[in-house]
Amino acid sequence: MPRYIFITGGVVSSLGKGLASAAIGALLQARGYKVRLRKLDPYLNVDPGTMSPYQHGECYVTDDGAEADLDLGHYERFTGVAASQADNITTGRIYSRIIERERRGDYLGATVQVIPHVTDQIKQFVLSDAGDVDFVLCEIGGTVGDIEGLPFFEAIRQLGQELGDDNAVFLHVTLLPFIKVAGEMKTKPTQHSVKELRSIGIQPDILLCRCEIPIPPGDKRKIGRFCNVKESAVIEGRDAASLYDVPLEYHSQGLDTEILRCFGIDDAPAPDLSRWQAISETIANPDGEVTIGVVGKYVGLLDAYKSLIEALAHGGIANGVKVKLKWLDSEQFEKDDPFEPLEDVHGVLVPGGFGERGVEGKIAAARFARERKVPFFGICYGMQMAVLEAARNLAGVDNAVSTEFSDSGESVIGLLTEWTRGNEVETRTAGDDMGGTMRLGAYPAVLKEGSKVREIYGEAHIEERHRHRYEVNVGYKDKLEACGLTFSGLSPDGVLPEIVEISDHPWFVGVQFHPELKSRPFEPHPLFASFIAAALHQSRMV
Repeated sequence: MPRYIFITGGVVSSLGKGLASAAIGALLQARGYKVRLRKLDPYLNVDPGTMSPYQHGECYVTDDGAEADLDLGHYERFTGVAASQADNITTGRIYSRIIERERRGDYLGATVQVIPHVTDQIKQFVLSDAGDVDFVLCEIGGTVGDIEGLPFFEAIRQLGQELGDDNAVFLHVTLLPFIKVAGEMKTKPTQHSVKELRSIGIQPDILLCRCEIPIPPGDKRKIGRFCNVKESAVIEGRDAASLYDVPLEYHSQGLDTEILRCFGIDDAPAPDLSRWQAISETIANPDGEVTIGVVGKYVGLLDAYKSLIEALAHGGIANGVKVKLKWLDSEQFEKDDPFEPLEDVHGVLVPGGFGERGVEGKIAAARFARERKVPFFGICYGMQMAVLEAARNLAGVDNAVSTEFSDSGESVIGLLTEWTRGNEVETRTAGDDMGGTMRLGAYPAVLKEGSKVREIYGEAHIEERHRHRYEVNVGYKDKLEACGLTFSGLSPDGVLPEIVEISDHPWFVGVQFHPELKSRPFEPHPLFASFIAAALHQSRMV
């Protein structure tokens, strides 16, 4: 039976519970243990698929088509363990299941209540399908005291009792602010957060205290006494120079040792952190720098592009360089003299997105990269905009549009209404619900012999993760290829365009999928590694 680590947070959001969970998973792996990570989100949405990136940040997608919290991206990047539908649950999904069962009469006329029905469903999720692992890490979203989070806290409280002290550990992430005018670190926010947690029956075993400066020994003793934890269990969590330094920093503070002590494990193998040290060394001592212009529509909240940011950094690691990102709102390219912000970049990336806003700016950015011979990478919506640019300016389809934002013109991009997943045909219509009706998850593609992408991947068949409703119309393939835009990747049945490229360009690739979701610091995605290599070459040509 696996042991369970429950990670909660207090005082304020954005303290880094997800990153802490991922780092703990990595540290346990470094000692030879198998881990699995899960996220419990208290919001009422069924999943983040219909939520604005400004509300929730990036919507992460797993191989099996789950639209999930961005923290699952941290989990996968740090541990390499593929997440699934079984690793992210929301209040919306919990209540949907309960209401379905109630309507069927499964409760045999009983009054359906938060306790035990909701809490039982949460516990069932936490305990189910754990697999052959040593530790399951469960992060509870939000902060202690949030009304919507109470059923989740009650559920893990019950699990703490049912599993026993040797099989459940509670780690609470909290804040130790430093008040500059007073010249003091204040422990009261942490004390009050722990008091709130204890009032609902959960005594934390470990406190991970986020702070800007080292915690004075006197404050550690004070926190331990007031919060009823051992002084050794008050762990300092300062900001690290890089995300990938966090496991090393937490190990140096004794976090993994303290977790194992709480489980009564005294004979754990010493961790092998050599690969984390190598990554840290590469990031700290880059051999050069490249600037990538990211032309998107959600640049006001960078969490909307979290996996993209990390994948670009991984491309930098693969090439031993620092990747500097220049964030550019696509709407600014719809004004006079739009290209000035791109004059100093070594590569242009147009990421995914939805809707009409900023469309013409993305098309303009693709044209700039094509005409100026600047490395270009279009992802999902970015690929579609590159196709529209080529259709309008190379193939003579002046009124080329996507039906996502226009009904007047030639529909070079159209609504995807039927596609194959495995041995099944999936369908949708324009009137279907928005949630969960896209082409989601991993799908195969066949790469054209002699193409750039086949050379980059080093294989003919690939499988990548998708999240989109609209697709390039393969009927325009011959016309566009005659103008130099090669369809170098197609679905196995040849119906769905997956990749386009321009062969007489230094590096011009558009992909319908999201390669950033499968990039890891130790295994940079080949497309990102190649794109950054092209940008590095561009920087040396200037």
